[in-house]
Amino acid sequence: MTESAINPENDRETAYAGILSFLRFPYSRDLKEVDIAVLGVPYDLGTTNRSGARLGPRAIREQSSLVGEFEWGVWPWEYHLSDHHKVVDYGDVCDFTAYPERLTKELERTANEILSQDTALLSLGGDHFISLSLLRAHVKKHGPLALIHFDAHTDTWVDEDYNHGTMFYHAIKEGLIDVEHSIQIGIRTPNPNSFGLQILDAITIDGMSNEEISTAIRDRVQGKKAYISFDIDFLDPAFAPGTGTPVPGGATVMQGRAILKGLKGLQVVGGDLVEVAPAYDPIGSITALAGATLACDILYLISETLTGH
Repeated sequence: MTESAINPENDRETAYAGILSFLRFPYSRDLKEVDIAVLGVPYDLGTTNRSGARLGPRAIREQSSLVGEFEWGVWPWEYHLSDHHKVVDYGDVCDFTAYPERLTKELERTANEILSQDTALLSLGGDHFISLSLLRAHVKKHGPLALIHFDAHTDTWVDEDYNHGTMFYHAIKEGLIDVEHSIQIGIRTPNPNSFGLQILDAITIDGMSNEEISTAIRDRVQGKKAYISFDIDFLDPAFAPGTGTPVPGGATVMQGRAILKGLKGLQVVGGDLVEVAPAYDPIGSITALAGATLACDILYLISETLTGH
């Protein structure tokens, strides 16, 4: 009697078993005929408060096994991503050890390599500084992008240093961001430097419906190619305590998901989900679970862009 090998295309393991990969997609660096790759960036040397986001990609992958549990797709999306696209988990970029200057070059090189093969990219952080290298790579392929930025912080502090509070200042200086069509949502910390970005702060969105928020984002972007950067501290610490710089007064997970779902139809060419620091979760990996779910929603938006829906 011969035993048959597990075929990942046909057999599904239970949520608590199997190799860690995002949403159970195959782990591969062969991008032939691959439509979307998921890349982990286990880096947190850009943090200005509590470190620990280097463990974010691993924690997000682990919790994504629950998010990707069903063969019919992820609710409330009405299809499985693999029904339309070939998606792989590309693994992590990690040839930088403890040297920030290596990270910027290695991450940009890796992202360029993926995007050059007509493969879209979703990245998992890591702290928010990683967005600078990712934007550089995406802009090299697509030109300046509309930034849709979910966060408690604007991350546009005027400072020549590189950290997770300055990367969008540098991105604007470098011409990576199409400022007139970019928007920041959920901001609830002071920063006088908006640089022309539209800001929907936490008090403003608290008085709006999710549909109104999505509409405001769509009106700002106006159909331009867009990049979504989602800092998990956009959520209130009640829903995402496992992050480096939590700020009370944020959104619920359901509100974040509804706003993202309302962006269906925009040209979302790439994105990242950052700042999950699992060591600060009190129990149950709730921040990583929220991050995996929201990252999945961004992945669906990228998928919708590729299919032209």
